[in-house]
Amino acid sequence: MNAMSPFTNELIHETSPYLLQHAHNPVNWIPWSENLFDLAAKNNKPILLSIGYAACHWCHVMERESFESIEVATFMNEHFINVKVDREERPDIDHIYMDALQAMTGSGGWPLNIFLLPNGKPFYGGTYFPPIPMQNRASWMDVLKSVHEAFEKNYDKLAEQAINLSNHLVQANIKLNAADNEMDSAPIATKDDLEIIAGRIMQSADTQWGGFGNAPKFPQTFALQMLLRHYYVFKNINSLNQVTLSLDKMIQGGIYDHLGGGFSRYSTDGHWQAPHFEKMLYDNALLISILSETYQVTQKENYKIVIHQTLQFLDNELSNKEGAFYAALDADSEGVEGKYYTWNYDELKTLVPENSFDAFCAYYQIQSTGNWEHTNILWTQHDFLVSETESFKTIKQQLLAVREKRIRPGLDHKIILSWNNLMIIALCKAASALGDNGLVTKAIKAIQWIEENMFNDAEGYFYHVNTNGKNNSPAFLDDYASLIQAYIYLQEITGDTQYLHKAKAWTEYVQTHFIDEEKTFYYFTPVYQKDLVIRKKENYDGAQPSGNAMMSYNLLYLSNMFAIPEWNLQARKMVFTMRKMILQYPSSFSIWAQSFTILHLGFLELVNIGSKANELQLSVLKPFLPHRMTVFTNNLDSELSLTSHKQSIDNQYYICINNTCLPPFANMKDFLTYINQLNY
Repeated sequence: MNAMSPFTNELIHETSPYLLQHAHNPVNWIPWSENLFDLAAKNNKPILLSIGYAACHWCHVMERESFESIEVATFMNEHFINVKVDREERPDIDHIYMDALQAMTGSGGWPLNIFLLPNGKPFYGGTYFPPIPMQNRASWMDVLKSVHEAFEKNYDKLAEQAINLSNHLVQANIKLNAADNEMDSAPIATKDDLEIIAGRIMQSADTQWGGFGNAPKFPQTFALQMLLRHYYVFKNINSLNQVTLSLDKMIQGGIYDHLGGGFSRYSTDGHWQAPHFEKMLYDNALLISILSETYQVTQKENYKIVIHQTLQFLDNELSNKEGAFYAALDADSEGVEGKYYTWNYDELKTLVPENSFDAFCAYYQIQSTGNWEHTNILWTQHDFLVSETESFKTIKQQLLAVREKRIRPGLDHKIILSWNNLMIIALCKAASALGDNGLVTKAIKAIQWIEENMFNDAEGYFYHVNTNGKNNSPAFLDDYASLIQAYIYLQEITGDTQYLHKAKAWTEYVQTHFIDEEKTFYYFTPVYQKDLVIRKKENYDGAQPSGNAMMSYNLLYLSNMFAIPEWNLQARKMVFTMRKMILQYPSSFSIWAQSFTILHLGFLELVNIGSKANELQLSVLKPFLPHRMTVFTNNLDSELSLTSHKQSIDNQYYICINNTCLPPFANMKDFLTYINQLNY
């Protein structure tokens, strides 16, 4: 590429929907590549790295306002190496430079626009910049000119800044100190610790509208899962009430699509009314998981209905029809956020039967002047089940048919490994909660597609993303951690112990290619990936679970299943090292906290090896037992610790708690009665 030539935008050759959205900008965008730093050094220009994703509303706004401007593009092309990255395609790059931005400014978000020295080290950045100065934000053109001037006249100062910031990022990686290496005999996780965790999560709980904190409000499913586990251990009704209140308010709110099913990413207000309308696969997978667990505890009909409706949305809108699921739906259609989902009052008046109109408007908070930006979002403060009466269902179906004729939001058709793994886990949890064999079939079909389409036979690794049949980027830690967990859950709902052997094999792969120098935590990227300035170790449970947190659970589970004491020791050391952070900031480390629960309770092992085991599988999984390990299989697998000393007899049902086994139960009824007493 000749960096000086006008409008040589190389994104046209990419497969990422986000990169293709920018492929016709007059900016000389290039994708991230291994020779990027050499190119920048050769041209002696700073790198302008711009990161976003296809469903990002403010990414679209900044593109329209700045990246489509000939004047802006000309300046960018002359003075910068301009690089576009899809954060979902390359989360490793996003993690590094988002951490840098947060260190610089104390906040982050997308679009992420960050400036790097030619060697890739960051020195300045921000998120959205407007075309003219406003609300204490410099204009994009002013930022470009200031950075160019600083690079030309104050390079040494920028270099010093970049070195200090890069050193900070390296030091921020999880490290073991002397104390962390010396676990004493005291329990790592006690009952008191679980009380502290729940108490601190509840400190930010909104006990009127559900969820946590103020606007913008995210589902925070991991914190809800932890409260559900607190309820399991202590029967603390306040924890359960916060879970059900949060889910009920989300289901009533505009964050839930009352016509087509499925959840938007977050609410812009504290009442769950006005969502940011993008719909992400991972959010819906995580919400299905918490809804399934809460249904196991409460048996509330509204959760069952919403699980089915959300699964139907995913089948209709995000399924590739072969087993896998696409990444997201855009927030915008026709360049307007939420236009596809909102309703004009007069339009509704022509569509809703006259004898139902007033009741419909009262239920869904419809106003003649609009309930949000002069239009109407369907949301309610009343019982969700009212909307499931036949008269309301008929109206909703009619409105959905009209809506489907509108111009649809854009589809991000990337198939991301970790997000699909979270979806498989959700299918497994929903199958368990609802006793639905059809969902078992869906989960099996999904893992088969991944194995057949996202595995590199020659190199022996999985890919992170598949777009239009093309694979990009070797898989990252969270891809493998969630894959291992998906295999664990698949075995539980199928009784096929080969899934456990796959989970063990990929754990061994992660141990070889991702482990850190202390042989305790894992880097986000494999050792053979060479195009980054640093390797990061992620430990924070953000919108998606931390790969290290998932691996701590995987190691605990598989060490027990296969009798591998060194994996158990490693998991304990991981949790021990994170203990202070888990206790101080449990809302940000709630997946880690779930390993706390396991370490306190120990595993509950449920085993049957018999000809009818697979028929009984789902009935065993129906109760909420967060520390359960279940092997109900037709075939004796002598390599599994849980089955190695058990007999293959139809009417022998085994329960072991903390490595202590009860006498075998001779019939399924008594076995299930005992299990249910454990829960309730």
